[in-house]
Amino acid sequence: MPVSSQLAPVGTSSIAACHVGKKHAVEVLPISWGAARSGAFTVTVQWPENHSFYVEGGSYRPLLVTESLRQAVILLSHVVYDVPLGHRVSMARLWFRVSPAALRVEGGPAEVELVVTPVSVERRRGGSVMFVSSVTAVRDGQFVGEGEIHYGTHPPAIYDRLRGSYANVSETFERAPAPAAPVVPSLVGRTSAKNVVLSPTNAAHQWLLRVDTTHGVLFDHPHDHVPGMVLLEAVDQAARATLGCAGPFAFDTTFHQYVEFDRPCLLRVERAAPDDEGQPRLLVRAFQADRLALSGLVTTAAQPVLAAVPSQVTRASGPARRMSEAAGAMA
Repeated sequence: MPVSSQLAPVGTSSIAACHVGKKHAVEVLPISWGAARSGAFTVTVQWPENHSFYVEGGSYRPLLVTESLRQAVILLSHVVYDVPLGHRVSMARLWFRVSPAALRVEGGPAEVELVVTPVSVERRRGGSVMFVSSVTAVRDGQFVGEGEIHYGTHPPAIYDRLRGSYANVSETFERAPAPAAPVVPSLVGRTSAKNVVLSPTNAAHQWLLRVDTTHGVLFDHPHDHVPGMVLLEAVDQAARATLGCAGPFAFDTTFHQYVEFDRPCLLRVERAAPDDEGQPRLLVRAFQADRLALSGLVTTAAQPVLAAVPSQVTRASGPARRMSEAAGAMA
């Protein structure tokens, strides 16, 4: 497998937003990368002390760990495995767990070291590359989290054939409906309705996915489908709404298909069997057009109580028509 010879660490200014799938430099998390032992790589990320989306109540949200993993592996795909910048990224599966104690904001930006170990790299005819990487995150010697990510990179011609009528990014993005009314932010551990990605239904433990394409973090640039990070945030919020805001700390999510902007996407939550250590789990599934788009096992510290609870709606600022969400690519 071709691997770039540039394995010395690079400085902060050398990591452009395009190398991590972002448009705006303020959302770039990696500040350096380099080679480690046994074929692994290190990527150091910096978490800001304050952030409009990733910080709530003096703690970093678990999804910041996911976004760090995502940016790290995209960076390495370009600078180590020579994947061209124009290639598109798609996500197949993501497993990760975090230590909530390590997510506290402690008076200044936090530097977190990610050790990324390639599990497999499969180059396919036509230029697509399929990756599996395991990642461990450490902050000041303290375990932050670990995970495994299955993803692919695809040349534009292959990706456009895959996406069919949705391939034109600007047209697809412009057709995205306005966001539906959000649930009350406190129900999902949020303080701002802008950061809520669930819209209520009349059924207990079911929500419609809510997409706000004007959200500057979740939509740093136009997409031809709803980004996977939006759907992962919806899984997190659905679990919190079910648990009364007790935050989940482990996620095992499989992306079955892209979720489009132009159709509703429904999330359903039910109790799942405990994990091997007896920790309670929830099963969160997303459906679009009656097809399974995502399935995720969420491990929690709190025992799920799936009693019927009426949905609570925040006052809508516009028509409640948006409701669709995406999973496939996390570019």
